[in-house]
Amino acid sequence: MKSPSDRASIFRPIRVGLVGFDEVTAMHLVGPADAFVGAALDDGYGNRIPCYEVHTIGVFSDRFRAEDGLMFEARETLSTAPVLDTIVVAGGSGIRRLEVGDRVAAWILKRVNDTRRIGAVCTGIYGVAPTGLLNGREVTTHWRFARDLGRRFPRLKIDHRKPFVQDGPYYTTTGLNGGTNLSLAMIQEDYGPHVAQSVEQELSLRLTKEDQEELTPEPALFDNHPIDRFSDLLGWVLRNLHADLSVEVLARRACMCPDHFSKVFKSIFGEPPSNFVQNLRLNEARRRLSKRRKTLRTVAASVGFSSPDSFHRAFEKKFGGRPSSYLENGQRRGAAAANGSLAEHTSSTRSNKELAVVSAVES
Repeated sequence: MKSPSDRASIFRPIRVGLVGFDEVTAMHLVGPADAFVGAALDDGYGNRIPCYEVHTIGVFSDRFRAEDGLMFEARETLSTAPVLDTIVVAGGSGIRRLEVGDRVAAWILKRVNDTRRIGAVCTGIYGVAPTGLLNGREVTTHWRFARDLGRRFPRLKIDHRKPFVQDGPYYTTTGLNGGTNLSLAMIQEDYGPHVAQSVEQELSLRLTKEDQEELTPEPALFDNHPIDRFSDLLGWVLRNLHADLSVEVLARRACMCPDHFSKVFKSIFGEPPSNFVQNLRLNEARRRLSKRRKTLRTVAASVGFSSPDSFHRAFEKKFGGRPSSYLENGQRRGAAAANGSLAEHTSSTRSNKELAVVSAVES
């Protein structure tokens, strides 16, 4: 049996960098940090697998003081930070100083090609706007600084009335809780609403012991019914048969670790995820072969087979006949329909598993 550390190693957390500086707003740094750290998946054995690897990054030094006097000791500086998937720039009076904002902007420009997305909390936008990456894009910031920001960067489309704006890979927020809201939006984008909601509840004030005895929290209901996680997943699979549908990808969408996901999936559907997905692909391929103006190569690719040869082998194994025969029959039926003499044919009976999938999607 794999140890918890072995199971966790299958899942690689997303690396996030939070940029801080002297005179940073502490909440803009602490809020996102706590949210990202709170996001975790259940490995099925009572252990938590972290979704994110959080790096606090100092602009000039690994030690800096917040506006309220709190001292921070960062994990990295701009010069030592590793490659990051996500960069979030905190707000605060310090970032509006040219030497700070320009230093952050120059660093972001060096990193932009290796970074998936960039966020700015409130006045943190003063560290992103000088890059030019936000030109022509919609953004938001605190209303007190909207006019000054517009004067400095006239090509920004600023709407301070919106608390959160995403325009492509760039996120901007406003308000004291803007950093937390930004983080929750990113968590939901990466792992779905259930993980984001669990983090949101973790960040809220906990109920007293007496209240907890009277109320059953929603996550417990969700965890006791893992089939709930698959209703949306099946619909997504049917719409994305051409995409990567590996166990790792499916597990991430279901907010579970791959090992636990495979066990739960098999207990519900009676077969491993890989077999289930291949059956869906082959059934859909057979349906598409009956359409006119299709080729074996295009049909195979459209349902996710990497090569026509692997498609032929899998198709013959499941249906006992060559896919080309279905294609030829489809073309003959199409020609007959064009001449007004379409022969009657009976539809094949769906298997119980196919009916279950359709029922889950329609519901």
